Amino acid sequence: MVQKAKILLVDDRPENLLALEAILSALDQTLVRASSGEEALKALLTDDFAVILLDVQMPGMDGFETAAHIKRRERTRDIPIIFLTAINHGPHHTFRGYAAGAVDYISKPFDPWVLRAKVSVFVELYTKNCQLREQASLLRLQLEGGGANGDGSKEAAGLLAELSARLAAVEEQAEALTKQLGEDSADAAVVATAAHLERKLTGLRRALDALEPGAGGAAAVMPAQG
Repeated sequence: MVQKAKILLVDDRPENLLALEAILSALDQTLVRASSGEEALKALLTDDFAVILLDVQMPGMDGFETAAHIKRRERTRDIPIIFLTAINHGPHHTFRGYAAGAVDYISKPFDPWVLRAKVSVFVELYTKNCQLREQASLLRLQLEGGGANGDGSKEAAGLLAELSARLAAVEEQAEALTKQLGEDSADAAVVATAAHLERKLTGLRRALDALEPGAGGAAAVMPAQG
């Protein structure tokens, strides 16, 4: 059974959190509430999240400051952040959101279908990435035990083919996401986020190619996860 992804909802107003839960419940993922920036950072210490929906205007630590803390932590800096705001002060305000590390910036009231669709893309990428990590670990075990088991190399080849197919699906999803982000905004921060994802996928693809028969077969080239 595939484990559900966790989505962090950060807003100081309970009615807004309730509305977000109603919109995203159809995705059938685990929705985690945080009523402040401090509470969000605490949740991020122990749990992994596919995406963060972060309100800009909050008392105390606002959304921009919360995002800055998230991006400074190695454990959380790659988690996509979607800013939600009830105000719009023009391009400068939007730029501040992207500069803080957001992958998207949505003004309230927003279209529920659009928000759900955007979140679902990041959930899909997160889920497939988790599956890839599990398959990579299993593949390494098969390769290490191949010498003692006559069927080891055959099983490893099957796992390698499956892992390659899964990676191809993620690459396709990432390409669609890059196109979507490019259409939504030409901001440098958004482009950098998409480029970071592409680099990680390229590294994994090179590692898989190196494991193909006749390519050297060094299990050590599998990238470290993190």
